[in-house]
Amino acid sequence: MEIDVNDFLDAFFEEAQEHVAAFEHGILDLERAPTDAEVIGSVFRAAHSIKGASGTFGLTSVADFTHHLESALDLLRSGSLTYDSELASLLLSALDVLKSLLLVARSGGDPPAAEAEVRAALERVVAGTRGAGATSAAAQGGASAGKRQVTVRVRPKPEVMSRGMDPLVLLRELMDAKEPGTECIIETDSSALPMLDELDPEACYLAWTVKLSTTWSDAQIGEIFSFIEDACEIEIAEQHAPTAPRPTAAAVVQAAAVATAPTTLRVAADKLDQLLDLVGELVIAQAMIVEAVRSPEGDHAARLQDALVAMERNTRELQERVMSIRMVPLSTVFGRLPRIVHDVGLACGKPVRVKIEGEETEIDKAMVEQLVDPLTHLVRNAVDHGLETPDERRAAQKPQEGEIRIRAYHESGNVVIEVKDDGSGMNTEAIRAKAERMGLIGPDAAMSDDQVHELVFHAGFSTASSVTDVSGRGVGMDVVKRNIESLKGSVSLCSARGAGTTLKIRLPLTLAILEGFAVRVARQTFILPLTSVVESFRPTKSQVRRLLGRGEVIDVRGASLPVVHLHRILGVDGAQDDPCQALVSIVEFNDSSFAVLVDEVLGQMHVVVKSLESNYQHVDKLMGATILGDGRVAMILDVQALAKEVRGERTPALFDSGNAGFQEAAWI
Repeated sequence: MEIDVNDFLDAFFEEAQEHVAAFEHGILDLERAPTDAEVIGSVFRAAHSIKGASGTFGLTSVADFTHHLESALDLLRSGSLTYDSELASLLLSALDVLKSLLLVARSGGDPPAAEAEVRAALERVVAGTRGAGATSAAAQGGASAGKRQVTVRVRPKPEVMSRGMDPLVLLRELMDAKEPGTECIIETDSSALPMLDELDPEACYLAWTVKLSTTWSDAQIGEIFSFIEDACEIEIAEQHAPTAPRPTAAAVVQAAAVATAPTTLRVAADKLDQLLDLVGELVIAQAMIVEAVRSPEGDHAARLQDALVAMERNTRELQERVMSIRMVPLSTVFGRLPRIVHDVGLACGKPVRVKIEGEETEIDKAMVEQLVDPLTHLVRNAVDHGLETPDERRAAQKPQEGEIRIRAYHESGNVVIEVKDDGSGMNTEAIRAKAERMGLIGPDAAMSDDQVHELVFHAGFSTASSVTDVSGRGVGMDVVKRNIESLKGSVSLCSARGAGTTLKIRLPLTLAILEGFAVRVARQTFILPLTSVVESFRPTKSQVRRLLGRGEVIDVRGASLPVVHLHRILGVDGAQDDPCQALVSIVEFNDSSFAVLVDEVLGQMHVVVKSLESNYQHVDKLMGATILGDGRVAMILDVQALAKEVRGERTPALFDSGNAGFQEAAWI
């Protein structure tokens, strides 16, 4: 059997990213609890796991650098090294180098320029601490004091080699990591080796006994073998106290379990089993349909109806199962933000803490990576622009340490992400003055505070007095808005002077499939997202009012909602123009409502979203298209674009000369 090592390498890199995330979170946690042994242990184990696995796969540059990093962490774990801001900075720099080395090992390229400098810094820390420790030990009567004789028996399972693991690598690591001057003897046990004609070249029959004198605990020794503990039997015992119970490597690993965020889409076996069962049900329903069609006699109509109902039920369930597989928790994005807040806070001289809520909220995997840049910019802005300096916070009788709160939750079929700071809030006067200088508004323009705050989303807008590495170039908030809107979402903000600012991102659960509300305009069918539709009805004459120069509004339960005439916006002829003779669908978007005028309501349906950009070109007011059961194409309306139309943020006519071909193709 030929083994493709690349399959194992892919798994290694995926797990390495998880260990890197655990390492980073641990270092940031230590800033608030520098002596927390559990956190220090989790950081050490993360580095150790990367070192052991990279050595197994021959990634010497990664293993060698991580060995130096692990040595420093081991001193921190043993109490020989004190955690402070200088050490934290060094460890984070080492982590950045490690990330680069992993990227080079996976994709190729040049090693990071900072590797040699960071490695030398780690060596100085280790050498200085060990030198002090050796001097102290000598003063107490010799470096060998307190050592004990330990025997480690390693018996790999036969399949260990076929799984791409090499126990000898870990034995060599044990010898390399032992304390200077420590005696280490390795004996090979070949008693299980079969005769040559019975030998399987892919199986491991050897075992080893390691005898050493050391000051290490059993847990420290066991961690060296944690990478292969599920493929080996590990027994650790003192040579002169064989009856004393000692923890195995498995127990060490179990106690060291660290919750980390997945970086890839992993599917549980039971979900795949459920999909397989549903496919089997679909095959049965298909066979029932074929049989009913081939045998038209008797009760074939009833049998056909039953089979169609079964197929519809199974298809819907299959769709829901597949969509659940596509969903991943937002922790994959949120896990990166504490480090960003930490680094920006240091650059700005502002102590900051981060609180994250709802990181288990799930969203379509296709949207996750596209959220990284917008959220990165929002948290950077929150620290740089939102939070005051320590002196300003003391003067305002606030805690010296600022707070950034990141929260995610489900609301009305959407995912909402909030980024909130407890800073000074937005300076409405400064924003308005800058907007007037840029010519965005006139000096006498009547605008509410919320409308003034929305101006920060204009391209090139910035109130920063100087350009820094963090901000001041006026590039960012407009990009955030554009990126979020490309995901068919929206971004809004709310700010109160002295109480901070909250930015809210609202996104659909998925861009692949949506629950649609089908309506007819003239002869054409359009789809509205069902989560945006509140109700549909035919208004009475008393509910409809015409405003001079502003179109029509419909009074609904004390609120006056503007009317959107779809046939006018989309250029569809033959539609009903009188609201009292047609129907209106009340649509909500981003805390505002409006009425969409349609000829007929066709009902709700599941629709598969097809991209217009991929198959034709971008078309205003449309977010995509779908194929109906009869083979016709239906356009999916962009509620966000319609809301802009209502607010007066009008764009050029939908079907101008550049879109004429689409109009002819789409509406025939």
